[in-house]
Amino acid sequence: MRAAIVGTGGIAGICHVPALWAEAHRAEIVAAVDIDPVRVKDFCTEHGVPAAYTDLEEMLAETHPDLVHVCTPPHLHAAQVAACLRAGAWVLCEKPPCLSLAEYDAMIAAERDGGPYAAVVYQHRFGSGARHLRRLIAEGELGRPLVAVCLTTWYRDHAYFDVPWRGRWDTEGGGPTMGHGIHQMDLLLATLGDWAEVRAMAGRLDRDIETEDVSLASVRFENGALASIVNSVLSPREESRLRFDLTDATVELSHLYGYENTDWTYTPAPHVTDEARIAAWRTPEADVPSSHTALLADLLDAYERGERPETSGAGGRQTLELIAALYKSALTGRPVHRGEIDETDPFYREMNGGMQL
Repeated sequence: MRAAIVGTGGIAGICHVPALWAEAHRAEIVAAVDIDPVRVKDFCTEHGVPAAYTDLEEMLAETHPDLVHVCTPPHLHAAQVAACLRAGAWVLCEKPPCLSLAEYDAMIAAERDGGPYAAVVYQHRFGSGARHLRRLIAEGELGRPLVAVCLTTWYRDHAYFDVPWRGRWDTEGGGPTMGHGIHQMDLLLATLGDWAEVRAMAGRLDRDIETEDVSLASVRFENGALASIVNSVLSPREESRLRFDLTDATVELSHLYGYENTDWTYTPAPHVTDEARIAAWRTPEADVPSSHTALLADLLDAYERGERPETSGAGGRQTLELIAALYKSALTGRPVHRGEIDETDPFYREMNGGMQL
């Protein structure tokens, strides 16, 4: 695949270039785009990219990439992703995919059966630890899911929000719920399935921004399980944490920006005494860290098969819908049920529904 990168800021060089290099037998970087001509030229020189552009449409017309990595600020995603899809390129889009459910639906309307498709960077689904847990739950090996805890307790100082597009509804779509906790919440949903009801609170407690700097939610899942979610950028001891209590085991994951198999722990319930069974829980078939590399490998597999990637379409929308519901519950003070945010709802068009904290 001929790949291009749009937006040459930190995430492009730190995560996307190494992922493409790891898949060099299947993909090559042919171009990069950035509105800053100096930055894009420096990026291309540093990473050996042959063509630098300052205009997305020009790059699409001249290089005809098969895949475009969209690494720009969130408010640019929807239009850029749609332009790439119309040009026939598959897309890997950084989170959050866009600013609203309305934008997401309009964006993916440019997809076509068999491709191109637009996948969202929800990389934590693709580490071997998460794949192993999801298989065990699907096969009933751990019993029935009952309770879960999902924490994204990070720290971003005041200077972090000096970047003009951060902490604003119209350019970032939200605060840590949208821009930080989205990864752990996506893994929560990928593990437990569809959510049914959300009750939430959000606050702006310390940072000088428009959006929240902390949110909390209680979620009921379709399978009956209950989960507690906390998203924060006010937490000096940073942690990303998931805990799943099932009838036969507690499964825990503690990390920060990415995990390995050793970051997962399995604690059997007192009635589970089969050592071979417990050992199998603790032994995934592979050891693949969660990363952009693991996600890209899955996307390239889907491309080769002409199939929809896991985090595209409904798979990319599920987490965005939960976030919209969390904001709606927090701002209106009432529970929100899955499916109620339709085209007539103000929270369909804007994550804050036009309301302010």
